[in-house]
Amino acid sequence: MNNNNKNTLSFKDNLVRARAHIIFMLALITAFSLVIFLDSTSFENRVVSKSPVKKVIDLKIPEKRDLTTEEIEWAKIAWRYFQNNTIEETGLANSANLYPSTTLWDSSSYLMAVISVKKIGIIDQKEFTKRVTKFLESMLALPLYDNQLPNKVYNTRTLKMVDYNNQATEKGLGWSAIDIGRLMVPLNILVWNYPEFTPKVKALTTKWDLNAVVKDGEMFGALNENDTTVYLQEGRLGYEEYAAKSFQLIGLDVSSAIDYTSWLEFVNIDGVNVPTDTRTPERFTAYNYVVSEPYILDGIEYGWDQLSQEFSGRVYGAQEAHYNKTGKLTAVSEDNIDQAPHFVYNTVFTDGKKWSAITEDGTDASEFKTLSTKAAFGWHMLYETEYTKKLIKAVSVLNDPEQGWYSGLYDKTGKPNKVLTANTNGIILETLAYKQTGVLLKQ
Repeated sequence: MNNNNKNTLSFKDNLVRARAHIIFMLALITAFSLVIFLDSTSFENRVVSKSPVKKVIDLKIPEKRDLTTEEIEWAKIAWRYFQNNTIEETGLANSANLYPSTTLWDSSSYLMAVISVKKIGIIDQKEFTKRVTKFLESMLALPLYDNQLPNKVYNTRTLKMVDYNNQATEKGLGWSAIDIGRLMVPLNILVWNYPEFTPKVKALTTKWDLNAVVKDGEMFGALNENDTTVYLQEGRLGYEEYAAKSFQLIGLDVSSAIDYTSWLEFVNIDGVNVPTDTRTPERFTAYNYVVSEPYILDGIEYGWDQLSQEFSGRVYGAQEAHYNKTGKLTAVSEDNIDQAPHFVYNTVFTDGKKWSAITEDGTDASEFKTLSTKAAFGWHMLYETEYTKKLIKAVSVLNDPEQGWYSGLYDKTGKPNKVLTANTNGIILETLAYKQTGVLLKQ
């Protein structure tokens, strides 16, 4: 064999021996190229936006701080609602003032309120333990829909399954995956931060068939239709990801539900590209409300990830931009109201319309547009901008010191929406606890 052949074989042998290093270097070069590409690509293009790029306002997240004397008084007013509305025999709290009924969502707001006032220092350890223990014991005693999961509504005095008129129903209405996901937030907080309650939480989650909530990475609710259970995919952008995060914490596969980009489209609203859900009610049965609440809760309870922080900034930014454009203080969310139709979604965007207010069945409710008290508190405690200072000043008078915080202020009349609810007062307490102690769900 001549030297040329030897050299050729030697080169080939060395190339084979070095193949792993070559592959690694090629992968490294590709990764660096991808980073450079992503860094130079707009946020919207990265998440497949169909709208022109608009720069969102730059928002800083202030550090936690001690509450002011006025803020502590605000917390005490919110806690007064629960002092007036907790049923001593069962440990559950009424969804609305003195009305003995609750949903799982509102029960979650009550438990979060208890955790919050403990963090703020309004109640002591003894009362905290008593309230949480009684609450968990009643949760364990609840009759379940199809013997699987909690019904959508219960009587707070009898613990019976009821309909939305608080009338007892033997089979129940069904269950809400979003509401159950909401309850998993305070239950996770108890396990991670107050381990003395872990046995009762474990007993509760063992009794409930939580696997029935998820299928193929999505969340499903159950609906009783003429004594037949129908299962429907549940959740739209904002609420879907918020609820899915708590299921993910307990190891359930919610990979599709937690993906912010699956049905994403940006819509230009007053100069801000706002994230919306492309699933329409005509095809998917449910409306895609863009409201403040899920983004506020995500920030104060979990602490935002990169996407939820960006989306929250845009949902808030559109509301500030709307104020700058119209002079109308804007902080919108879904709320109970003190007159028929009693519940309205005040939205940034829904059903193809900007700044729309509708009922759950899609009926126009524009005359009931409101400035939401809980949304004003949430955005202020998260951002503390010059605009949120205006919001908090406007809502700071919307309370009865002996009963709690009203839900909002009507745009049309300028009069208070005087309905008192567990959700408004619970979320206000959460926002204040967040301001003092930081993110509420710490692992």
